[in-house]
Amino acid sequence: MTNVAIVYYSSYGSTHAMAQRLAETAAKQGAEVRLRHVRETAPTEAYESQDAWKAHVQEMAGEPVATPEDLEWADVVVMGSPTRYGHVTSQMQGFLDTLGPLWAEGKLADKVYTAFTASQTRHGGQETTLQAFHTTFAHLGGIIVPPGYTDPVKFTDGNPYGVGKVTGASAELDDDDYAVLDHLVTRAITISERLTGGGAAA
Repeated sequence: MTNVAIVYYSSYGSTHAMAQRLAETAAKQGAEVRLRHVRETAPTEAYESQDAWKAHVQEMAGEPVATPEDLEWADVVVMGSPTRYGHVTSQMQGFLDTLGPLWAEGKLADKVYTAFTASQTRHGGQETTLQAFHTTFAHLGGIIVPPGYTDPVKFTDGNPYGVGKVTGASAELDDDDYAVLDHLVTRAITISERLTGGGAAA
């Protein structure tokens, strides 16, 4: 059984919905899944000033929070963050900065890593956000598994680096979003199984 950690930050709920779909699909593939959100670290006055953000913070109260040990446990790590100025959010970066001790011990290396993101506009920094994740994965010694154009569904979102959702027109996930998310996590699991000898030869 492949251990899959889906670790994400969400402010308004879009990356949360994406993470949920990834978790459901991974479970259907027979994986053991940990779905973990990154703790909100913004000042209370910041998120309480925006109804959607405040509502999501309240929705996530009591849900499991990501820890470095979730990455240590995993064979596959799928990480997600909204874009912030073409980069991951400060909340996600803060979590990544806690990985130092496990990184120093080499306990985050040799795992499959892949990523997803969301932005309000089509050119709102999705590619650079995903590549920022890839830079971190490289420092961890991870095996970066982008989706590329390995399935026709990738020509719907056109993003070979990961999965990106444009929320400006609609924040609701549609069938195309589900298809590319399913492909992302299924591919990551498949490659992990091949690397560990649990799947068909590459």
